[in-house]
Amino acid sequence: MVLTLSADKRKRLAFFLVIITPAMWSANYIVARAAPGVIGPHLLAFSRWALALCIMLPFALPEIYRKWPEWRLEWRQFLFLGGLGMWICGAFVYIGGHTTEALNIGLLYALAPVLIAVASARLFDDHLQALQIFGVCLSLVGMLMVVLKGSWGNLVEVNFTRGDLWILTAVACWTLYSILLRKWTSVLSNFTRLAVITCGGLIVLLPFTLAEVATTGLPVDWGRAMLIAVVAAVLPGFGAYQAYSFLQQELGAARAGLVLYVSPLYTALIAWWLLSESPHWYHAAGACLILPGMFLAMRPSRRA
Repeated sequence: MVLTLSADKRKRLAFFLVIITPAMWSANYIVARAAPGVIGPHLLAFSRWALALCIMLPFALPEIYRKWPEWRLEWRQFLFLGGLGMWICGAFVYIGGHTTEALNIGLLYALAPVLIAVASARLFDDHLQALQIFGVCLSLVGMLMVVLKGSWGNLVEVNFTRGDLWILTAVACWTLYSILLRKWTSVLSNFTRLAVITCGGLIVLLPFTLAEVATTGLPVDWGRAMLIAVVAAVLPGFGAYQAYSFLQQELGAARAGLVLYVSPLYTALIAWWLLSESPHWYHAAGACLILPGMFLAMRPSRRA
């Protein structure tokens, strides 16, 4: 599946995806809250990506078959990216979510866009200009305001646990995944490339999933387990990863990584809608910082 759009339309689509991609990723918070006691983290990650692959494969197969002699030389890259993106950035987050608080996860994930921006500047000469850097800082402060619930004193009360090591590993590997996704070129289109990366991720996930099932057994409530897996596959799996891949191509790794800062706002809206958790003043204050910050950070540089 290749988007045959003009450069102007691709840019407009990219900015539209900046708005909806965080919403798709935010569904993972609902998944993480619903999964414990229903389905194991590795089985959830494996089911999520197996279902996502079923969505992608009918569209990707023609290109996979046609370019087989060329892309098979890239199999090591696909296996490594699959291990990073589908295993570590999938199962590790679900494992860490069992023993750490949402506050800690939000704080640790705030590091990812900064790490991606620094790495992009060093590796790709993808330097942000002063106004864009100001926008990044503004978005970071707004995101922290939402995560800390409007009280910077909550930083003092943060207690890091073993689960935070799982989350920190996932954050570091997401940074590496984002950088390598841009650094390593491929003969495949973005859509088909993600399908093949997903295959690599499933290969890496399989032995860990089998070991988990052998240890803890299969889910008792299969209906609920599969519902959780389907939500994870369609929104934070297929939808968010495909959108993020497109954003990287159009905006660069540094600016594409900033979509993580909008996720807490969508999480608050989802919690209000599904869990009747009323939003608070700090959500509005955070939005007043994040959204203008994103606008400034997404402005094209003079060099571009």
